Amino acid sequence: MLWSVLLALHLGPVSPTVPNRQPQLAANQALVAMTFASAEGIWLAKSTDGGRSWGGPSKVADLPKLLAGRHRGPRVVISGDALLVSAIPTGSDLFCWRSTDGGRTWSKPVVINDKPTSAREGLHAMAADGEGHVASAWLDDRMPGGKRLWGAFSEDGGKTWGRNVLLYESASGTICQCCHPSLLSLGHGEFAVMWRNVMDGSRDFYVMRLKGGKAAGPAVKQGQGTWKLDACPMDGGGMVLDGSDIVTAWRREHNVFLARPGRPETDLGMGQDVALAEGRKGPVAVWVSGKTVRLFEAGKVSPQALSENGAFPNVVALPDGTVLAAWEEAGGIATKRIE
Repeated sequence: MLWSVLLALHLGPVSPTVPNRQPQLAANQALVAMTFASAEGIWLAKSTDGGRSWGGPSKVADLPKLLAGRHRGPRVVISGDALLVSAIPTGSDLFCWRSTDGGRTWSKPVVINDKPTSAREGLHAMAADGEGHVASAWLDDRMPGGKRLWGAFSEDGGKTWGRNVLLYESASGTICQCCHPSLLSLGHGEFAVMWRNVMDGSRDFYVMRLKGGKAAGPAVKQGQGTWKLDACPMDGGGMVLDGSDIVTAWRREHNVFLARPGRPETDLGMGQDVALAEGRKGPVAVWVSGKTVRLFEAGKVSPQALSENGAFPNVVALPDGTVLAAWEEAGGIATKRIE
């Protein structure tokens, strides 16, 4: 098999003393947007040629005490003509900035969580479609006894947000306290949300469909195995829509797994910090094993690593079926197209 991974591009650190951290990607027909954290600020870089080249990063906002470790940090989505970037400062709220001129200027931030400081854990997700529907989900502390999964929805491309909604509450009293949730747009205002649960001494991932700004089905456990653990691994996962199936990838114990409804889970190998996108040949997963950024594509694990010195990869599907990957490397952000 030929592994068509192009040479990496490297975006150097925007600060001489602080590395670029936690890249996140979004794309539509005209634009690839990448946000990342650095020097208590949120930055955005753009590509108009599918990640083959990048313009110089510009600052979205100064944000003292920005949370940016272990999958915290900013998120970016594109909804219609709007670019949205969200982030959470330490001990604070979930802020969202909006741009309708391609990121040249940004609105004042809107606070999404309607209970002050309830999103202070800093772990959240955001997803959007091209029709103006946007969803946000986060680990919330507003209720005593443990963390719940809360969300909010916008019908106007992130200009305004509805009241917060309790999406999921575990019978154990808490969901996993430090693993980031994931959101996936299913189109036409429908979404799926994934989180690591706490049930009967296990910490496994569950997926639930959302419609009309609320839960629209049961929480479904992912994979056949379970992880008995009395601690938080601080590691989330990813989702893609492959045909009509919601395919997920996540870590259990020391390995990364990929799960498809009705089929045995696939063990991708040792590692953590997995991200997932849908390419022309099906799901594409990237993760780290030590400092090596690994790749699963076309149903197999590639013998060729994306990087031997990377961390916290992210991926996004491009309109032509290519997948673009980005990760932390050498103080900056490296990117590669996976054809």
